[in-house]
This record gives sequence, C-alpha cells and structure tokens, in this order.
Amino acid sequence: MSENQENNPLHGLTLETIVAFLRDYYGFEKLGTLIRIKCFNENPSVQSSLKFLRKTPWARGKVEELYVRTKKQMKTK
Repeated sequence: MSENQENNPLHGLTLETIVAFLRDYYGFEKLGTLIRIKCFNENPSVQSSLKFLRKTPWARGKVEELYVRTKKQMKTK
C-alpha cells in the first residue's frame, strides 16, 4: 500500500507548516484577499485557521492550491 509520493508537492507537509508559510509570505491581510475566508480576515491566527481548515475541506483545498502555486512561482523567479 505504499504509494509513490514524489510528485506530490504536499507530501510530508503539515497543514500548520503550509499556513505558517503563507502567513509569512503574504501576511494575513493579503492572504484574506486571496482566499476570502473569515479565519484570515477576522482576528487571524495560525491556530484559529487550522481549526477551521481541518473541518472545512473546500477551504483547505484552496489553501493547499495557493501554497503549491506560490512555491512554483518562487521556483521560476
């Protein structure tokens, strides 16, 4: 049952690592404009964001997608 994960850019990353990276890279204000969810716009913190994102698959998907796009963009610069 061991799947090959070498092409999965999220392999080995925790959600906390992803959110902290995006917070550091964009800041919560910009993050809140890129992904319009309350946890980034009202009293944002990594912990409150994790709580929401763990319960909300569609929002987590948007965050993971932004992370992958950002990392790809960083590589091309």
